[in-house]
Amino acid sequence: MSTRIAFLKGHGTENDFVIVPDPENAIDLPPAAVAALCDRRAGIGGDGLLHVVRSAAHPEARGMAAEAEWFMDYRNSDGSIAEMCGNGVRVFARYLQHAGLVAEGDLTVATRGGVKSVHLAKDGDVTVGMGKARLPESDVTVAVGDHSWPARNVNMGNPHAVAFVDDLADAGALHEAPPFSPASAYPDGVNVEFVVDRGPRHVAMRVHERGSGETRSCGTGACAVAVATARRDGADPAVTGTPVTYTVDVLGGRLLITEHPDGTVEMTGPAVIVAEGELDAEWLESARG
Repeated sequence: MSTRIAFLKGHGTENDFVIVPDPENAIDLPPAAVAALCDRRAGIGGDGLLHVVRSAAHPEARGMAAEAEWFMDYRNSDGSIAEMCGNGVRVFARYLQHAGLVAEGDLTVATRGGVKSVHLAKDGDVTVGMGKARLPESDVTVAVGDHSWPARNVNMGNPHAVAFVDDLADAGALHEAPPFSPASAYPDGVNVEFVVDRGPRHVAMRVHERGSGETRSCGTGACAVAVATARRDGADPAVTGTPVTYTVDVLGGRLLITEHPDGTVEMTGPAVIVAEGELDAEWLESARG
């Protein structure tokens, strides 16, 4: 076995990821190893890890192999598994292009949230078809300290609670997951977005990502925010037949989110590979615990 294992580092609107190419799914990455790799002091550092595997080589993705050659085996920074990561998909696609595995234009990526369509544009932006938002009809409340707000329950392949606040500072430090109720609304936890208006069809947000804490950006969260804001504003493309686009400012940049009349949501934003190197196999072995 090689004593060195390749890795890369990338980000999408400063939502950053450790990337581990492993086409044949040969590298053991238990939660402890993922958490060690994502540690910002003792590891590489990242909001999550993108394990790059051929769909045919991964038991969770073999059923999608005919539609998408590559599977994004995404992990949160604490090592837990997540269904989907919108910024992660953009960075994942950028890595495939960087490695010469795909060309500019259209491709598909398998995720635990289904197969996602991706477009790599000439200007460097990446557009991801995020699927359709589901809006479960349930009354949800989120809280920070002594303050609480009603939240819109939105599912983008992973769960979100979107709360509209007067000031983004109302969200507090977001070191810990904001409490929510009822507990039955999100049995596996939830990503919580706090949103303020910036102008017509223009909002800003902060987010606590389940398993990662506050992050500089969340792609699925930006999509959930755009859909929730559209409904708050009385806009529903399925009813009007007209797409609606929102600009969503995140701490790490800006994303454009479009909801189409058929319900599909597209996200456009940057994706950057910033470094590549090698992991020490002995260190990784010790990190596995």
